[in-house]
Amino acid sequence: MKGRILALIKKEFLAIWNDPKSRMIIIVPPLLQLIIFANALTMEVKNIDVAVLDRSNTLESRELVSHFQDSRWFRHMIYVNDEQDVKHYIETQKVQMGLEISNDFTTKLRRHQPGSVQVIVDGRQTNAAAIAGSYATQIVADYSGTVSQPGAGINTVVRNWFNPNLDYKLYMLGSIITILALIITLMLTALSIARERELGTFDQLIVSPLTSLEILIGKTVPPMIIAVTLTMLMIGACRVFFGMPFVGSLVWFLISIVIALLSITGVGLFISSLCKTQQQAILGAFTFQTPAILISGFISPIEDMPRFFQYLTWLDPIRFFMMISRGIIFKGLHPADIIANLIPLLCIAAVTLSLAAWTFKRKLD
Repeated sequence: MKGRILALIKKEFLAIWNDPKSRMIIIVPPLLQLIIFANALTMEVKNIDVAVLDRSNTLESRELVSHFQDSRWFRHMIYVNDEQDVKHYIETQKVQMGLEISNDFTTKLRRHQPGSVQVIVDGRQTNAAAIAGSYATQIVADYSGTVSQPGAGINTVVRNWFNPNLDYKLYMLGSIITILALIITLMLTALSIARERELGTFDQLIVSPLTSLEILIGKTVPPMIIAVTLTMLMIGACRVFFGMPFVGSLVWFLISIVIALLSITGVGLFISSLCKTQQQAILGAFTFQTPAILISGFISPIEDMPRFFQYLTWLDPIRFFMMISRGIIFKGLHPADIIANLIPLLCIAAVTLSLAAWTFKRKLD
């Protein structure tokens, strides 16, 4: 069995490399998209969730928080007890911003001195962080203008975590690497069986000693190896040419890549088993990948989507892998948080691979 699978894997590598369409998919689109998307895409921000640490807990501080609640840009105010809670909510992306009000906030206002407010935004989402920070600054400034004591005011300090300079390219590169890795895998697996049918070699696979499971393994391994290799090359290129940081664990990143690619491989093999030509397979892959990218949180935050699409994102592997990759690359995501996002990916991988195996076996029969 081992020898048969290795022979099929070798054949698959050669088939991919000898096919001009496959070579184009592997080499040209990732490079073009990495350059274009990093400079061209923008996002809109609304429905921002905020972790509020109100050390003052006075009428004035509560009035300030109510100004955030009444704004159409902010959604939920989550009250916390200390700075560690604020850090936890931002790290796990449960909120997009933290608001800390000093314990002498009201005292200083009543003494005609400027009170202090700190705004903490998640710099991993660069565009969202800049916009959320500007919203918060404007709201605090508006409230400061309503303070009755003349001479009193509020000093607002905005801090950007994980991407202090709000370099938009860093956010884009971290997201694009994720998307391109999954797209490469999807396209290569979607073309694999369809290519065999189009070239007339699929019948040879059927009459060979290979079982359906062995054929699926042989079709799965080469695209995953190629995608992992290209992903690591893209990370290296981003570090060298764009100065992108990588502060997390490379081991956890590789584990996440493999699991995420398994979930996409099942989708690609399912598409490929249904298609008779490579053109059909390309259209099928495009039909899946475009909505998957749109609802992954890459173009716009998931919180801004209608409720139905928010639930639908739980079926999207790109959503979870994007959260993991950005967390590992920019802040060294804790293993517990990585595992929490890997569990849905494992479930998606089990479903998609099982569906692909069932469909492929039916076609063989």
